[in-house]
Amino acid sequence: MDANPDALGPLLAALRLAAEKHRTQTRKGVDASPYINHPIEVAELLARVGGVRDVELLSAAILHDTIEDTETTPAELELAFGARVRALVAEVTDDKRLPKAERKQLQRDHAPHLSREAKQLKLADKISNVREIGASPPADWSLERRREYIAWARSVVEGCRGVNPGLERHFDRVAAEAEAALTH
Repeated sequence: MDANPDALGPLLAALRLAAEKHRTQTRKGVDASPYINHPIEVAELLARVGGVRDVELLSAAILHDTIEDTETTPAELELAFGARVRALVAEVTDDKRLPKAERKQLQRDHAPHLSREAKQLKLADKISNVREIGASPPADWSLERRREYIAWARSVVEGCRGVNPGLERHFDRVAAEAEAALTH
């Protein structure tokens, strides 16, 4: 199957920018994998599990943590990828100036009000994060903290349901597997 050449350019540009912006970062898990693996996984989940073919949504998935976790500005994303990609990234970006507990509560509160596309992105992000908690949790996270994270992720996902049954079923399966891994 030949890829649409018009789609490849923006996706590869998003991947290059995300790789550059996240180049010094690693995931919090004990395996400390390169951070860029996370946004790649989120985009892959959208495409493979969710059936998403929207290049702007896939680009936003690749870029979804750039504003929150790097020095990237919304204006920089808009200039390179357009207003829609910038808006999707902004919709799923936490305000790091707020305390962590408040950011987590705001994710729960805002989830039902996200756009359809942002809900799908959030679902894929939570699948990736919960899978990581089950497979390679941060070394300093207790079992209780891991259980609390999965429960919190479930509460965020509840506000995102009704947009992509494939992603929703996959989240439920990954969350159940992560919880089962905590009992062994």
